Amino acid sequence: MGILDKHKHIETHATLLLVLSFLVVTIGGLVQIVPLFYLDNTIEEVEGMRPYTPLELAGREVYLREGCYVCHSQMIRPMRDEIERYGHYSLAAESMYDHPFQWGSKRTGPDLARVGGRYSDAWHVDHFRNPQSVVPESVMPKYPYLEQNRIEGEFIADLMKTHKFVGVPYTDDMIANAQSDFLAQADPDSDYDGLLERYGEASVNVRNFDGQPNVTEADALIAYMQVLGTMVDFSTFEPDASR
Repeated sequence: MGILDKHKHIETHATLLLVLSFLVVTIGGLVQIVPLFYLDNTIEEVEGMRPYTPLELAGREVYLREGCYVCHSQMIRPMRDEIERYGHYSLAAESMYDHPFQWGSKRTGPDLARVGGRYSDAWHVDHFRNPQSVVPESVMPKYPYLEQNRIEGEFIADLMKTHKFVGVPYTDDMIANAQSDFLAQADPDSDYDGLLERYGEASVNVRNFDGQPNVTEADALIAYMQVLGTMVDFSTFEPDASR
């Protein structure tokens, strides 16, 4: 009996074909899954990555609440057209503290993975008030109420504890000072030295983001926007060739 005849024998017996197919899928799955149990971390750590500050984390919650992820992805694919438009392709490490991550698969608007520092705070304020005032062809709805919704950060420590529970490395010191750090980041006249010490001076923006008194949802959302893609210095980044 030749090889083709043996193959025909398998194809014409449904039970045998099912059993052999199951074995092939099982072996293939084990080859891919088992090695992961022996790795401490499947994500290559990158210098510069840190957990979000309390204000940035609150801004991310506003981002999720308003459904921004429906029209904006946060993942630049390793393709020439994407890299030329948006910048360096996204690294897994850049989303290691995102729960849930915001990669997305649809772009009604542009990708936001590298939006931090690309526009001024004033531009973002105008954009949220009336998107068409800065991008006439935009179909984005208006969010003027973000400047009117005042927030004090009284529950931000609880949110940070939840993120710590799922693996984000917030320290006890970070959580204990959550509300004071939350308020300090939006007030350049405050004592924010502790904030910089806890999260790193290089990547923490401290200023009145929306230009209005008190801390608002606009402050938080803009703080989040302005940090996206800024933690990793891609001018010095070198991929780990050993992986």
